[in-house]
Amino acid sequence: MDFIIWVFTNIGMGFVNLFYVIFNPSAWLDWSDKTAMVRFIYYGASKELFFVIFDIFLVMTVVGAFYRKFLWAVVRGFEAFANTVGRFFAWASLFMVLQQIMIVFLQRIFKVAEISISPFGYAFTRDLSWYGEELKFYNALIVCLAASYTFVQGGHVRVDLFYAGMRHRAKRVVDMFGSLFFIIPFMTIIWMFGWFFMWRHLVTPKVSVADSLELLERKARLLKWNVETIGFSPNGFDAYFLFKILLISFAGMMFIQGLTFFWRSMLEFIEGEASAGKYQQLDESNDETAEIAAAAH
Repeated sequence: MDFIIWVFTNIGMGFVNLFYVIFNPSAWLDWSDKTAMVRFIYYGASKELFFVIFDIFLVMTVVGAFYRKFLWAVVRGFEAFANTVGRFFAWASLFMVLQQIMIVFLQRIFKVAEISISPFGYAFTRDLSWYGEELKFYNALIVCLAASYTFVQGGHVRVDLFYAGMRHRAKRVVDMFGSLFFIIPFMTIIWMFGWFFMWRHLVTPKVSVADSLELLERKARLLKWNVETIGFSPNGFDAYFLFKILLISFAGMMFIQGLTFFWRSMLEFIEGEASAGKYQQLDESNDETAEIAAAAH
């Protein structure tokens, strides 16, 4: 009973907090005030933020159930966003290959030790080992920022024992269940721990998921930027804080896609089998087997 009261209390407070952050942006966006900055850090992975998002989700779901054109527009918008971001950062694979070829030629044939790039008159000089380790960053870009795109395209791996043989509405029920109880919870956990993991490498003193708001506010007067620039080798890639930002980006985009997939499944459940795959922007493929597999899902 106490848990139910706690849930409904936080749902109600979610609306209060939503209006508060809208009408009091300086309380969390004015980073010249270190107290506002620690509030941003704390609330960025808090139950308060979760229930604000949950309230928005509830409102949009209820409204969308009655005004399906509105919810279809939301689904199309989020899927278009995932597709656009994924298609753009998929080009990182080409840059990764070209850079690897360049490194091999310069290091093995021309015996070059470093590369200088001078756009707009500013010289950016790094050792070849820096560019070699940077390849991992390209790979992380593809994995983190194209994951939701892959999900939209149906390119993720599934172990299918029963799903393909189910009827349309049964599939949609399974999809809604998977969104609510697998995608969204797991992405929430990754976000909550990844958020503080990221900030631990951006500011000092270190912050932790276990820190209370009161403790963080006491730390505020000592707070300062301390961006991690330590590499695994003396001349290696030294911007590993970007990987932490990518982790958060991955969790955020997949969380949004989890909500989007729930709404799509709900709408397809309501409208029937004729709406399956409605408005989906799928890439064309010459792989007939892959297309059949995607259609089955």
